[in-house]
Amino acid sequence: MPTTAECTWAIAQMERYTADGIVFTVHYTVAANDGTYASSAYGSIGLEQPEGNIIPYADLTPEIVIGWVQDKLGGTCLHRGCIPTKALLHAAEVADTAREGEHIGVHSTFNGIDMTKVNEYKDGVIGRLYKGLQGLVKSRDITYVEGSGKLVAPNAVEVNGQRYEGKNIVLATGSFARSIPGLEISGRVMTSDQALQIDYVPQSVIILGGGVIGVEFASVWKSFGVDVTIIEGLPTLVPAEDAAVSKAMERAYRKRGINFKTGVRFQSATQDDKSVTITLESGETVSADLLLVAVGRGPRTENLGYEDHGVAMDRGFVLANDRLATNVAGVFAVGDIVPGLQLAHRGFQQGIFVAEEIAGLAPATIDELGIPRVTYSEPEIASIGLTEAQAKDKYGDIEAYEYNLGGNGKSQILGTTGFIKLIRKKSDGIVVGVHMIGARVGELIGEAQLVYNWEGTAEDVAPLVHAHPTQNEAMGEAFMALAGKPLHAHA
Repeated sequence: MPTTAECTWAIAQMERYTADGIVFTVHYTVAANDGTYASSAYGSIGLEQPEGNIIPYADLTPEIVIGWVQDKLGGTCLHRGCIPTKALLHAAEVADTAREGEHIGVHSTFNGIDMTKVNEYKDGVIGRLYKGLQGLVKSRDITYVEGSGKLVAPNAVEVNGQRYEGKNIVLATGSFARSIPGLEISGRVMTSDQALQIDYVPQSVIILGGGVIGVEFASVWKSFGVDVTIIEGLPTLVPAEDAAVSKAMERAYRKRGINFKTGVRFQSATQDDKSVTITLESGETVSADLLLVAVGRGPRTENLGYEDHGVAMDRGFVLANDRLATNVAGVFAVGDIVPGLQLAHRGFQQGIFVAEEIAGLAPATIDELGIPRVTYSEPEIASIGLTEAQAKDKYGDIEAYEYNLGGNGKSQILGTTGFIKLIRKKSDGIVVGVHMIGARVGELIGEAQLVYNWEGTAEDVAPLVHAHPTQNEAMGEAFMALAGKPLHAHA
């Protein structure tokens, strides 16, 4: 029988990180006790005082701050995920461009990173998008309620003591940054939530996890001049990608001077006031200024009443069918709490689907493999559909082709390397996977998405001319070669 845990919040520390004194980082502790078990956690969050509620820093109290520590409209993606990380990645790109100007005859120099200014730029982007989103919600005559909500019946949610009922309920509570059992997030050990708020450039960083979040932060920090080491328990970096892409990523990171250890597992971590040291299961130790824990995100579903009202769950995830309906009539689930890709645009797509489903429009079910995937590191990775190994397992007789970006004029201008890899079934020629690595290849995923989702063939795409000189032209060249009509490619 479910028990109710008593939670206690406390503010451990508050610190300013902008010159105007309006934006703060709040470090907090949470303790929970249900009478049998007790647990505690430590975390931090960046927040901005609500307009019209400007309180002197010295007068802030835990009670005041706790009222502000709530997810804002836009959720993780806008405030602690996609947008702030990509803003940092753009700052990193600018830093690299400044370094490399001399190679193309531009007298530019890299003189360092001002994290206060970088954070102001990042927060400015977030702020403008946040205001735009607020305006959009207001313009659609949507009732917007701020506060901590809980499912109190299959047709009702309670927020701050107020009950809201509806014919349908959509569960969309997002995710949180995971850690490893026994590894406390505090001090020099942080998740991406805290990493996005630091106001200085560390000298060295260990990143635990070589997936999307890990390689993106590695890319940023290396561009900022940090000594970076990635620890990944699986055999390769970005292990969810096609094997050829993973190998190319490792080559690129070696060339950039990013250290990594794969196929090794974390055992423990210790820290003092100067550094953090991790011990691997092999007995090897690695030390750095900071440890970033980037081992994925977990579903934010605990203590929200889902299980209390019969919603089927598995390890914290909400189980939904292909029409995103739970086992409870009228209750749907979307986004990171549903097993599968944890991507903001997947949440968008699922949200649109559920809205149309409730409206009786009978939308087509979503093919998860047809959702584009992009890693915004340097080099970028973009993919859709099956990897070569997955395609062989599913279809048996397949054909794969790699077009090297070395043959693309715009890629030469940008000074990038990489490739576009196409995978098709031999039986009917339908393209079942597209995988890319190289600078800016994330911008090419749109065409790949259409080809995959429309069950296109190389012969469908080959006659279509692609603008010259663009990187998009490389996509056309790859399809021409796969169709047996290579132009600027060896095939």
